[in-house]
Amino acid sequence: MVKYQATLDDVFSALSDPVRRKIVERLTRGEHTAGELASGFAISQPAISKHIKVLERSGLLKRKVVGREHHLRLAPRAMRGATTWLEAQERFWNQTFDSLEAYLARTSTEERKDP
Repeated sequence: MVKYQATLDDVFSALSDPVRRKIVERLTRGEHTAGELASGFAISQPAISKHIKVLERSGLLKRKVVGREHHLRLAPRAMRGATTWLEAQERFWNQTFDSLEAYLARTSTEERKDP
């Protein structure tokens, strides 16, 4: 259970940065080299490299070194824990709001009946 929580924290932490989210979005379209990813940002190559390392440590991407090129691809399995957690939260809040709606409908109907 502790490993699951650490992974979940790592995934949310990695996705908390807009640059890293953009990198993940780009990688949904397929594998890219680190240089290809860096070309679309107005930040330095070392900064992109740090973002890539955070994503790699969180398990969200995999790196394959071919010669001097670093090929990066998504590892969607890391998102499974986050998706499971988010779906559980969505179910909880939907049930809570459904219960509130039912309660408000009942009390509103009861108030109309009382003169």
